[in-house]
Amino acid sequence: MTKPCQLTLPIVSEERFDRESDSAELISRGRSSTFIDNMRLPIHRWFRYSAGFSAEWVQQEVSSRMGTTRVLDPFLGSGTTCLACDVMGVSSIGVESHPFVRRVAQTKLAYTADVAQFDRRATAAFEFARNAVARVERYPALIQKCFGEESLDYLDRFRQAVESQLDGSPESELLWLALVCSLRSVSEAGTAPWQYILPGRRKTRPPEAPVALRKTVEMIAADITWMARRATPLARLHADDARTCETIPSGWANLVLTSPPYANNYDYADATRLEMTFLGEVQGWGDLQDHVRKHLIRACSQHVPPRSVDLDAVLRSPELDTIRGEITAVCSQLSELRSERGGKKTYNNMVACYFLDMAQVWRALRRCCDSPSEVCFVVGDSAPYGVYVPVIDWLGRLALCAGFDRWEFRKLRDRNTKWKNRKHRVPLCEGQLWVYG
Repeated sequence: MTKPCQLTLPIVSEERFDRESDSAELISRGRSSTFIDNMRLPIHRWFRYSAGFSAEWVQQEVSSRMGTTRVLDPFLGSGTTCLACDVMGVSSIGVESHPFVRRVAQTKLAYTADVAQFDRRATAAFEFARNAVARVERYPALIQKCFGEESLDYLDRFRQAVESQLDGSPESELLWLALVCSLRSVSEAGTAPWQYILPGRRKTRPPEAPVALRKTVEMIAADITWMARRATPLARLHADDARTCETIPSGWANLVLTSPPYANNYDYADATRLEMTFLGEVQGWGDLQDHVRKHLIRACSQHVPPRSVDLDAVLRSPELDTIRGEITAVCSQLSELRSERGGKKTYNNMVACYFLDMAQVWRALRRCCDSPSEVCFVVGDSAPYGVYVPVIDWLGRLALCAGFDRWEFRKLRDRNTKWKNRKHRVPLCEGQLWVYG
């Protein structure tokens, strides 16, 4: 039997979390655009979402505005903006189209759950798992590769315990999330910086499943106790598409804080493949297309495989009028390079479809936003195959075409400056695109 491994979890310090954050410090460190600082914050730390950004930055932006603030995040992800707004006592709506990530966010927002009831359910789940019979043969090859025999045996028994209690209550959803949040730590497989699972890279000593699950349950109980004393549950989460925001009332928001997908070929579907495969939501990589990718902004070449779109028709879309000449030239260059490069990635399709989708997002936001209003996109530029794509400039111009008045960019940090093992040497940056109207 493998020796137990002590899990190290961040300590909840009330003094630390109750102090007011210094937004200028966050910006100077270039970390307001990353999720890293959230991993020491209650609730936020449950599920690492690499595409997220700083909750403390959200709170600082909200606190700096006088009067009634109504915050919209059309790319909510795992819930950062809505959780931060609840702490500030401000109304917010989050939109998320990724089904699995949306459920994670919804469960994080269930911090008003009864702690005693959650504890009773967790105790019952551990007892159930102790006596259940595992059915590990039902798991696909990916899961068999990522977990040791003993770990998978126990995880399946605990999964049965969780599923036997699922009844839509906040406490049962929190128990579900405790299982989800423990999978990465227990897995023997490595994880790439952007959360892709790496079955070929092995951890030397992952913790035992019962140890990891108990510590996660204890963390969740402590965090919801902490959060319930400080937050007002005002947030609403909508299953919606940022390109339409159909469920958002016209003129509702006066502040939008979000981080849209970057045009950098990051596959949000693949980033959650381990969890979705373990839960039986997908059986393999191919299932991600119908279950996840079809709902998302087309920011990845996997979203637009060859012959899936008419590139010329996309580029003729009236939404792209203001950047048509430039984007057509970039896509033409990418089409030529695609035939020369190994892998033949469809970056030409991706760039065209990404900006068409984002043009539609701007039009949806213009309808949803009051006048005046402010919109902040935490975003970076891109250079697929080494061809520079002026993401900031194009997004700003698309926003003006959608009806906003002006835009400015506040650079936070440089990207792609350490070129070892990189595929191109084009310096990139990341920052805040502020749009006003």
